[in-house]
Amino acid sequence: MMKLFFTVSWLILMMNVIAQRPAQGPMSQKKYSPEKLGYKLAWQDEFNGNALDTTKWKVRGVGERAIAYVSEEAVKVEDGYLKLYALQKGDSLLGSAIGTQGLFMSKYGYYECRAKLQRSPGVWGAFWIQSPDISKGEDPAVYGAEIDIMEFFKKLGTDIVSHNVHWAYGPHQQTTHGMQSYLKGVSEGFHKFALEWTPDKYIFYVDGYKFYEVTQAISHIDEYMILSMEYPSEKEEISKTIFPDVFVVDYVRVYQKQSSEKNHTKKTK
Repeated sequence: MMKLFFTVSWLILMMNVIAQRPAQGPMSQKKYSPEKLGYKLAWQDEFNGNALDTTKWKVRGVGERAIAYVSEEAVKVEDGYLKLYALQKGDSLLGSAIGTQGLFMSKYGYYECRAKLQRSPGVWGAFWIQSPDISKGEDPAVYGAEIDIMEFFKKLGTDIVSHNVHWAYGPHQQTTHGMQSYLKGVSEGFHKFALEWTPDKYIFYVDGYKFYEVTQAISHIDEYMILSMEYPSEKEEISKTIFPDVFVVDYVRVYQKQSSEKNHTKKTK
């Protein structure tokens, strides 16, 4: 069952590449911050120290995924950063993913990471939120949705990041289709990628600029965060990938409004 879950999840990631909307710039030149929107910090990981904080994250889905193998070896915490690698070892390809499932799960709020994107086409870094019940039914309000806060498919352009929402895993699976945000220089240095999730909409931000608002498939259940370095389905698609490549994350922060912080955040051990 778990293998099927990861297979479906990977197929959805591939659909993101295929079904992308035309790129667009920000909705306005106004810059937002969680504090200005009335949110307060509720959870964070600054990735200090020299190992993954296992009270906050677990290496996710160790085993085969697409053409690679998710491995703990490809996950590093050093110099104040999380580093999610794409590695080539002989004939083997290693990918990486971590998630907060069972450790930190929440609904609504402002979810932000500051990260430096991978250099190569072929592989791609991703920051997303996932429902533990997404394959159990088709109503996203009840069973949740996959919310792709950011994915960087470099073959779409060096200044474009993508966002998406998927729900109803199974024969009637649905999607908003990939939303592309154009921001000059986003592939260089560190940038902030964020989602504001409310009971009414999802809002996607890059560097504080608002790019998209989505009112479809609003989840009303607790979900968990994932950071990952993904691979495509065919080896030909990594012909221009430079190994090792890395998706570097400076921090992840979750902000919530006071009324929701108590009622909509669940931490389990």
